Amino acid sequence: MGRTRGFLWLLAGLIVAMLAGVVGFMTLSGAIAQRAGGAGAPEVPVVVAAQAVPIRSLIKPSDVVVRNIPVSSVPEGALRDTSEAIGKLNLIEFYPGEVVLRQRVVDPNVKSSDGRIALAVADEQVMIAYPADDLLSRSGVLKPGDRVDLLFSVRVEPNRLLAAAGARPASGAGGSNERELSTFNALQNVMISAVVGAVPGGDKAQAALPQALLLTVSPQDALVLKYLKDADATFDMVLRAPGREQPWETDPVDMDYVIRRNRLQSGIVK
Repeated sequence: MGRTRGFLWLLAGLIVAMLAGVVGFMTLSGAIAQRAGGAGAPEVPVVVAAQAVPIRSLIKPSDVVVRNIPVSSVPEGALRDTSEAIGKLNLIEFYPGEVVLRQRVVDPNVKSSDGRIALAVADEQVMIAYPADDLLSRSGVLKPGDRVDLLFSVRVEPNRLLAAAGARPASGAGGSNERELSTFNALQNVMISAVVGAVPGGDKAQAALPQALLLTVSPQDALVLKYLKDADATFDMVLRAPGREQPWETDPVDMDYVIRRNRLQSGIVK
């Protein structure tokens, strides 16, 4: 009797062990299959933030990268190429690794239904509209997010130049007060926030040309730009290469400078 009871207990133990082994084997196999299936899941490239991007910033090439993620993890509206994000304005703050969605960026040069344009202005800056009268602006090359320098030419009395430099103006009949043309780099590394076209309904040929450039500058620089415009100074913009934001060392140019630089005085017969 005792021997029979012992045999039954042994048989029950073997059955329980076998069931535990089967359950363990099935669990392990399922985990391995799931891991293998995840590793082989199809992936697609999406645009993600490479670094933190503050809200209402113009997205730069260094702000975004392309990474591959599983198709099942791609949110609706995810951008697939960085060109779709660069130069756009983000409507929310981006965090590193966050997928950039189409509905969270906006073209700063596109008017909304109410006629407004999405613009980026830092706390210490102001925005000024400047006429797109120079050749580079009228060519249609400039885009939002570009960095430009503003070159101006204005006629100034020589005595005014001397007085501004702290020198005593020349006196006597020999001095000349004829205004001389001077060209200089007034502002450097200015960001174009938007390019404004003509008002709809006007001439179709003119509608394709920009009418004004919206520039973000400091309040003092805005006064400089207004003064030069009111003083009837002529200006041209020069476009900087992407990422080149350092200041340039330049000298104002007048006729004396041109003569010295090109050694025109060497041709003068004494």
